[in-house]
Formats: sequence, structure tokens, C-alpha cells
Amino acid sequence: MAASASSPLSSDFFAGIKPVRYAGPKSSDPLTYRHYDAARVVGGRTMAEWLRPAVCWWHNFAWNGVDMFGAPTFERPWFGDTMDHARAKADAAFEMFRILGVPFFTFHDRDVVPEGADIAEFGRNLAAMTDHFAAKMQASGVKLLWGTANLFSHPRYMSGAATNPDPDVFAHAAAQVKNAIDATHRLDGANYVLWGGREGYETLLNTDLAREREQLGRFLTMAVEYKHRIGFKGAILVEPKPQEPSKHQYDYDVATVHGFLQSFGLEREVKVNIEVGHAVLAGHSFEHEVALAASLGILGSLDANRNDYQSGWDTDQFPNDAPELVPAFYHLIKAGGLGTGGLNFDSKVRRQSIDAEDLILGHVGGLDTCAKALLSAHALIEDGAYDSFLAHRYAGWDDPKAKAMLAKGATLEGIAARVAAERIDPKPRSGKQEWLENLFNRFS
Repeated sequence: MAASASSPLSSDFFAGIKPVRYAGPKSSDPLTYRHYDAARVVGGRTMAEWLRPAVCWWHNFAWNGVDMFGAPTFERPWFGDTMDHARAKADAAFEMFRILGVPFFTFHDRDVVPEGADIAEFGRNLAAMTDHFAAKMQASGVKLLWGTANLFSHPRYMSGAATNPDPDVFAHAAAQVKNAIDATHRLDGANYVLWGGREGYETLLNTDLAREREQLGRFLTMAVEYKHRIGFKGAILVEPKPQEPSKHQYDYDVATVHGFLQSFGLEREVKVNIEVGHAVLAGHSFEHEVALAASLGILGSLDANRNDYQSGWDTDQFPNDAPELVPAFYHLIKAGGLGTGGLNFDSKVRRQSIDAEDLILGHVGGLDTCAKALLSAHALIEDGAYDSFLAHRYAGWDDPKAKAMLAKGATLEGIAARVAAERIDPKPRSGKQEWLENLFNRFS
């Protein structure tokens, strides 16, 4: 199919906004990068290679500023439910990518095209837009970090998609995911994400936990099997979130997802896409989720945002506190980076930020924040004091007798006998938390 022409609804939405360039830490121009220098080499890689930044479609081009207490506050020229509107949206998106100089983007299927009358029309619309994207990507050099399917917005998914009590809903979701994986594969996407926005429950009174868990496991397994059948080389990612919109979701956090993957033999097939805001809602720090995923070998990709700590919900604000991100970026660097993943700005401007420039400013600040955290984390590693502390803290486990306690065949009675014979009487040692906090602050 030939690529679609630009939409007659296209406009000069970003007219007058110049491309954002790196100008250095002393720059006072708000439309320049102060810390993000894409070509700067840090630890053997460029900043662009470490961060692999992406702009998301949904918050920037699909959200209209509505909240549960107020009407929409944005009126974008591409808003509408036709393919002409969809093409106009794509034109604006790729113009924004050009201004920001970012290498990647991300999307849900429903963000980029209208659903149409049925799943067949939805599939045709997505296929047509995929061709349109392919032409724009070739012309611009921008790549797809990941695609996904929206299995939570439509009323049919009010009781879940893969976990729905109605098998017809399961079937519709499977068809939708198949189409979205096809589009991602066609665009040479680096990953495919499954986020179970309503894969959970609002009340246990109407929920069969065992049945829903098996349905979700089978659904994810089929997605992995389909990936291999079509030769899709990207990673399959699951995005953990504890609740909202559901009371409890089955992908609660990294540990829960890992246990789920092990149950269905998928721990070597699927990784996680971790979001800052979701980690907070789960009662964790972003650092914890990144460190745990790295230790389990399932660190895949990251969503960069933050929550408002005075609010109990997912506000998806742009990150603006570099010191808060330094510990997470330490683990990112120590893990060797994100592989096929990247740093997706799953962030949105505030409801009162109605100007085109606000969309650019949010990403400039967010990307600068992450770049500054990357530099600080790398400096911390180069300094070596922190790694030396960790090595010293656990050095006792390098002793042959300590290693023997963890070896196969070791027994409690054998260890107890050695404690008695050698009169082992360990004394408490400081964990040095205050010193460590001061050390991190030196590099923040």
C-alpha cells in the first residue's frame, strides 16, 4: 500500500518554534538543552544511546485536557475521528519530533487511528496509518521504540480484556493485539508493550482470581508465540501498575510480574517497562523497581515521569528532580543500559498549559533532568567509593566457608556445628546510611 499524503487538516501548530539545540548549563534560553547533549560520550556511549528518549503519542496528541471534574481545555487542529484527522495528528507529531531532535516515539493503536465500525475497519485503519508512519520515519530518521494496543478505554473492556468473564471480549482483545504487533513489526519497532490497565478487579465479590490469572497467562503466552511466528525481533514488555483504574491489578509491581512470568515459563521471554509513577503507586521507589528488575534480568525499558506526592493518583508529570533519579540511573548504568528499551516520556503538560510551546518545554525539561541524572550517576560510578563500600560490606561471603553455606548439600545442623566449634559470635556493624546519603548528594 502506498503511503498516505499529508492531511488537508494539517496546520502550522508549532510555527515559530525553532529546533531545540544543546547550549550548555549556562544557557538561559528555555528552548535549549542545558544538559542533554545527544552526541556527548558518557562511559563509552553517547547520551542518546544511553537514554534512547521517546515521545509518547497519547498524552501529547490524543489527550484533550479533560479530567474527572472538568471539560477539555485543549483544542488541537487534529482532534476528530476520521483518517484525515489521524494523518494531521501524525504530521504534527513528526514536526514535534523534529523540533525536539528525539530519536524515538511510542503509541497505542487507538491513539493513532479511529476504531471505525468494527475490528476489521480498525485493522484497515491501523494498516493504512502504518504505511503513513513508515514514510515519515524514513524521511525523518525517527524510529519506533514500542507499540501497544489500548485494551482499557472502550466500554467493552470495563471488566478487563484478557481477564474478562466474556470470552468474546478476550477474542476481540486478541485480534486487536495481533493487529498492533503486526504494525509494530512492520515499523521495525524495538519492543512491544502490554499494559493491563483493567486486568484486575474492582471487587472480589464478582471475581474468580484463579480463572482470570490463567486467562492472562495464556494471553501473554500467545503474544510471545505470535512474535516468534512472524519473526518480530523486538522484546515483549509488561508494564507493572498496582491499581488505578482497577482496585487491584495483576501486574502490581516488578516482583509480582516476575512471579507471574515464572508461573507460565515466560521469565526468559518477557521483560518489564517500569514507570516512575506506577512505582510510587505501588509503595516503592523508582530506584527499587529498576534495581529489582536488573537483578532479576528483566529490565527492559523505562517510562519517565513523576507523580504529585500530595495526590494519590497517577498524575504523569514531567520529571524535574534529577537527584531523585540518580540512584535509579546508577542501576541502569550498572545493568549495561536498557538494550532495546529506552526512556519514554509518558508525561503530559498540565491542564492549564494550553500553548503549543508548553509541549516542547515539558520535554526539554524532562530530558534535561534525565541527562543530568545520567551524568551524576556515571560520576558516582567513576568515583568508585560507593562500589567499594558495597564490595566491602559483602566481602565476608567470598570466604570459602561462607560460600559453602550456600552450596547444595549444606545443612542447618552442619552450620550449627561449625558455629559451636569455632565459637562464632558476630558483632553488629554499621550500615553507614548517613554516609551513603551524603555520598549520593555529592554527585546529585
